[in-house]
Amino acid sequence: MPEQGARLCLFPLRGKDFLLKGGEFALAISKTRKKELVAQYTAWLTQSRGVFLTEYTGMSMQNMDELRRKAREVGGEFHVMKNTLGRIAFKEANLTLPDQLLEGSTAVVFCLQDVPSLAKVLSEFANTNEFLKIKGGFLDGQPISAEEVKTLAELPPLPVMRARLLGTILGHASKLVRTLAEPGRQIAAVLKAYAEKDVAQAMG
Repeated sequence: MPEQGARLCLFPLRGKDFLLKGGEFALAISKTRKKELVAQYTAWLTQSRGVFLTEYTGMSMQNMDELRRKAREVGGEFHVMKNTLGRIAFKEANLTLPDQLLEGSTAVVFCLQDVPSLAKVLSEFANTNEFLKIKGGFLDGQPISAEEVKTLAELPPLPVMRARLLGTILGHASKLVRTLAEPGRQIAAVLKAYAEKDVAQAMG
């Protein structure tokens, strides 16, 4: 039994809950399970549009479950990662990771959909929970700092950005159509004027 007041989190492995502390598994993991975890991490890293690394030492299990739920609501996955397995997974995903990002406890947030929305969830949670610290991450395969993650959080959600972009494109497209149509209208007006002049002369 853990000592009273100890802050521990749970990570599900093969249907069982294993106690974790400081980013390390309390119970030994078989080589087969390690390979499975590395394969899963690598797949998530490859599929993710953005990846954020955090330090979670001191967070309660309830807080971690809450953050995991909020991340999933915007298409993300929040998972505790063993540092040694993380180094292998990042290498296999061809992501160059600064050593300091895999020091101490490590939980990784994989963004499979809307990067700004997930960055916002993470940033807001870190602002209200002293135990969660953003280390940095990756955006489209390029490393970004903790400050850049916070900057991403200030961007509007992806649907809003798409709507604004579409509005801009449609606005320019309408202007272009009007510009292209203008010479045609001018020619039609000139032809009409000549035709009316010819009719007037014939009647005169």
